[in-house]
Amino acid sequence: MAFVVSQGRLAGVAIAPVAAPAAYVQLAQGVYHEYAYLYRTQPQIRTVVSFLARNIAQLGLHAYRRVSDTDRARLTDHPLPRILQAPGANLTRYRLIERTVSDIALYDVAFWVKVRLDSGELLGVIPVPPSRMTIEGDNWLQPEKFTVHGSKGDLELRPDQVVHFHGYDPVDLRQGSSPIDSLRSLLAEEFEASRAREQMWRNGGRLSGVLKRPAEAPSWPPEARARFKEGWRAFTAAGGAAGGTPILEDGMDYKQLAIDPEKAQYIEARKLTREEVAAAYHIPLPMVGILDHATFSNIREQHIQLYQDTLGPWLQMMQEEIGLQLIPDLPDSEDVYVEFNLQEKLRGSFEEQAQQLQTAVGAPWLTRNEARARMNLPSIDRGDELITPMNVLVGGMASPTDTAPEAAALPKAAGRPVLVKAGRPEGLDDAEAERERFAAELQALTRRHADVLLEDPPADADGIPAWWTRDRDVRVAQLQALIERHMVRMAQLGAWDVLEEFNPRAQGWSAEVMNAWLAAAALHHAELHDGAGQTAAVEAAVAPPPPEEGGLGAALALAATVWVAAALTRSETAGTEAQSFGGHDAAGASGLGFKVWQTTSGNPRAQHAALDGEKVPLDGVFSNGLRWPGDSTGDADETANCRCLLTYSNTE
Repeated sequence: MAFVVSQGRLAGVAIAPVAAPAAYVQLAQGVYHEYAYLYRTQPQIRTVVSFLARNIAQLGLHAYRRVSDTDRARLTDHPLPRILQAPGANLTRYRLIERTVSDIALYDVAFWVKVRLDSGELLGVIPVPPSRMTIEGDNWLQPEKFTVHGSKGDLELRPDQVVHFHGYDPVDLRQGSSPIDSLRSLLAEEFEASRAREQMWRNGGRLSGVLKRPAEAPSWPPEARARFKEGWRAFTAAGGAAGGTPILEDGMDYKQLAIDPEKAQYIEARKLTREEVAAAYHIPLPMVGILDHATFSNIREQHIQLYQDTLGPWLQMMQEEIGLQLIPDLPDSEDVYVEFNLQEKLRGSFEEQAQQLQTAVGAPWLTRNEARARMNLPSIDRGDELITPMNVLVGGMASPTDTAPEAAALPKAAGRPVLVKAGRPEGLDDAEAERERFAAELQALTRRHADVLLEDPPADADGIPAWWTRDRDVRVAQLQALIERHMVRMAQLGAWDVLEEFNPRAQGWSAEVMNAWLAAAALHHAELHDGAGQTAAVEAAVAPPPPEEGGLGAALALAATVWVAAALTRSETAGTEAQSFGGHDAAGASGLGFKVWQTTSGNPRAQHAALDGEKVPLDGVFSNGLRWPGDSTGDADETANCRCLLTYSNTE
């Protein structure tokens, strides 16, 4: 039968404190301490190592199977998650990972011994302290065998019976090089300082010095000298005459020789030691209690940095070693891997997650019963239906939180709670230039799409629908991206026109909350513009020129020219709608109650002249049924090429 390691066989070597080579560090002349002793006695080492171990151990370690390059399935009924959750008797996943990380942090090496049943089935793993494990063999590329040392003998293990974690060593591919070695001089300095402080307190907290007796003092009889010496010794000895005052004879003077604590800078020295130890393990200083330059914002960013840059390499190393040395020993292990659940630590607060999800979906994302369950309340009838406020569907707002009460009920800028901003951003000052860029870019993109379509025209008019829809999804997506980019800028231009007049610090307003609505509006305009091109092609094919004059191809080329020209109208319409929407959004956030239609000289519609000066409540509609100029809920006769504007006020 193959040699099988059981927990009893592993425990049979007893607990002899045999240490592997290179596990000691010299702190002073003739003073050597093992790494484990430093962990127990050096507070800076313990702080940093335990910080690493605890923060990694608290992460979940999940098992997955790779289904495809874009899909995976989490494993729950596989031996791997069972072993990870209960690696050994009285050993939890947290304790296993905590010990492993601590061993790597101290020794730059860690060992798991695989525990099997007599049948050879892998039952679990047991961590073995590096101070009790040695790597044997002359092969410096990989271990030939491992030996667990104990007072009742040694236990030899083959490489396939051990999961071997290790870092980098310049000369040996089997070992790591402990960071403690690079900290030796700093730890030695801390050791000497601690020893000096300890000696001072053993001396009753009294600093070293000398007694000076004047030369002109009378002769000192031996019995008087002995009496004074005994009294001074009793005063300076540890525990002797605490708080007492010695009596100096014959004009004696005490001269202090030792450096006082202020000059020794004990606190600064201890802080320096912790900083250097934290730097050796790549840990942001505020994470280990050094708050000299800490602020709320940089601590938050350093918390993210901790899990991305500091702990990320540790997690990757452990995941890959488990995948290489442990998973192949398990049945049905093809495409199986482990991954620490790092996303749990990188997610924002519940409030931040809720806001991001609501912005992403544009509507509530919890049912009433789900919300009640979070508050430990019972479910209610019809509470499993997801409520979608009407203003999200047809009200034109970006999210259900955007609708404010009547202006009279709230003070100015009582809209959404956002960070205070100040001043119009650079580059948002010329609406006409933005409209010109919008028109030019949309016409150029339309021309490119038309040219692609004309490269492979249909054989007859009946083939136009299929011809046009062949790559329509890609075409519409590109149109949407361009239109959305310009609508976002036009919306911000419109918003700042209002903010600079009524709310210069933009309190209660944020440009980001408009993005979801603008994205949907851009898609609507992209689909309308693409549909206009198809309509032009179908109409041109009704009576194409004769074959000698180009036939259907010439008709489609003319339709393409019409479609490109229509891009100007589409950009004007979308630009006006975005500018109007942005101003409307800023007015709502600024607590304004009324809006006024302003007809401009560039408006081609006589019917809009009658609207000039019409005032309605901010959440109302004008007599033509529109909420603002360019409102896409209106007919094209009311919105196309419209250049009207809105102004706002708080008086009826």
